[in-house]
Order: sequence, then structure tokens, then C-alpha cells
Amino acid sequence: MNRIFGFGEAVEAYGVPVLNEREVRASAGILFLFALVSFLNSWLMGNFRLTKIFVVAFLIDFTIRIFINPRYSPSMILGRLAVKNQVPEWSGAPQKRFAWAVGWTLAAAMFYLIVLNDVIGPINLIVCATCLTLMFFESAFGICLACKIYNAFSREQAQHCPGGVCEVFTPHASQKVGAGGTAIVVVFLALVGFVGQGWFPAVETPVAAAPAASASANAGKCTPPDWAVAMGHAEMWKLHNNCK
Repeated sequence: MNRIFGFGEAVEAYGVPVLNEREVRASAGILFLFALVSFLNSWLMGNFRLTKIFVVAFLIDFTIRIFINPRYSPSMILGRLAVKNQVPEWSGAPQKRFAWAVGWTLAAAMFYLIVLNDVIGPINLIVCATCLTLMFFESAFGICLACKIYNAFSREQAQHCPGGVCEVFTPHASQKVGAGGTAIVVVFLALVGFVGQGWFPAVETPVAAAPAASASANAGKCTPPDWAVAMGHAEMWKLHNNCK
């Protein structure tokens, strides 16, 4: 019978508890999708409702993962369903617990700032971007960025990392990028930028003038703070604060 409280699976031939990396990546991809949708809705529409809902759901999910058992995390269950026909790829659980603790801390900070206090500012942008980056690297590349600093805080070195990166590894010749591959990527990005600037110029949407009385009443309220102006976020700040 599975334990209610625990972290990781005991698998023969593995000296530490392990987790199925395929489930972990699938759950990270699911969370990344919803996080991106909520983030873009807040950024482009100035509506933080979806972000607040996601932050609450994310915090509950990671609380279950860390303090109860990853087996009962809703996102892990969905990830398990998605990859149930794939052969498990076991990775060490201790470093994952550390990485998820980082995620839980970020979620708790967002809960305090956005959900409880309706704080709007660059700190939210930084925390959201950090969460999105961590989940994207986990789901897209199988790279756990927070796991990479695990060894700095633990006496025991991380074991059984995805792709064997914990062990000494010599890349195969086909895995090397080289100067040619780098040049291809640089030229491609430059070409995309040229096409974007030349063929699809930015179009500014005209903003209807507000009535004189309303404009004067909101003049002080809708003046962007210095930090928003400094980071080129003035117009987006007005959108987020219902000034446009």
C-alpha cells in the first residue's frame, strides 16, 4: 500500500528515492501552459484575475508535492496520465524536492503580493518570469535549473540526474553545435528581425481623448511611477491601472 506521506519511490538498484522524470516534465509543461496564459492575460489585458487563480492553484499543488506526497499533486497526476504508456525515467528525488521548495517559495511570495495585497509592480514581473523560466527549461529541455544549485546546499551530491548530467559525460560528436551551428542560429534570428521590421512595422493604436473633466480628475492617479518609465513600462502600467 502506498504511503500517504512520503517523497519519491523506492526502486531497486537506486540508492536514493527517485521520481519518474517523464511525469515531472509533463506536469511542468501543464503548469507552464496555464502560467503563460495567466501571465499574458495580466500583461496584455491588465486583468490579474487569472493570475490570482493560478497562483492559488500553484501554491496548493506544490504544498501537496512537498509536504504530503508528489503522488497526490494534481499536476503530477495529470502528468502521470499523459505519459502512462512510456517507460519511466528515474531521477533523484532529493534534488527535485529542493527545486520544488524554490518554486513553493516563489508561489508563496506571489500569493502574498498579488492575491492578498494586490501589489502591482516590477517585483511581480520578476517573480513571474522566474517561474516561467524554471518551468520552461524543465518541460522543454529536461533541465532543472534549481537542481543545479542543490549541491551547494547539500552535503550529499545529486544522484541520478536526467540525461546523466550528474555523472561524467563525454558528448557524442553529433551533439556538438560548433561555430557553424551557432552562425546558423544567429543568421536566422537576424533574418527574423529584419523581416519583422521591414515587412510588419509596428502599428500604433490611436487612443481616444478622454473628457476634460475626467482627464483632470485622473491626471495624478494615472501618472506612471519613475520605475515604470525607467524600464519602458509606462504605457503598460497605464493599461494595468485602467488608465487607457
